[in-house]
Amino acid sequence: MHARLARYTFSGDAEEIARRVEDGMLPILQAQPGFKAYTVVESDGEIFSFSGWDSAEQAESANALIAGWVADNLAGDIQLTEARFGEVRLSTTLGISAKVGATA
Repeated sequence: MHARLARYTFSGDAEEIARRVEDGMLPILQAQPGFKAYTVVESDGEIFSFSGWDSAEQAESANALIAGWVADNLAGDIQLTEARFGEVRLSTTLGISAKVGATA
C-alpha cells in the first residue's frame, strides 16, 4: 500500500475547504483505480492530506488530479507547500500491520 502525503497553507475556513474537497475532489479520487482512503487534517494553520493507494504509480498519478482540482477550485484559498509519497507500514484504517503475515 502506498500513500500521498501533502501539506498546505490556507486562508479562510478549514471546515469550508474540507466540505468543498469532500463534495468535489473526493468523488474523483474514489473513481480512480487503486484508491483506498483519503483524510484531511487541520493543525496550527495548516492542512494536511493523506491518500492511500494500491501502488506507488497510482499515488503519484493522484498527485496530478489533486493539483488540477485544487488549481481549478481552491486557487487563492489553499497553497501546496510539500507533497511526499511513501509506503504505508502500519494503518488500522487500511488494515496494514507491521508484523509479517498479519493484518491490522
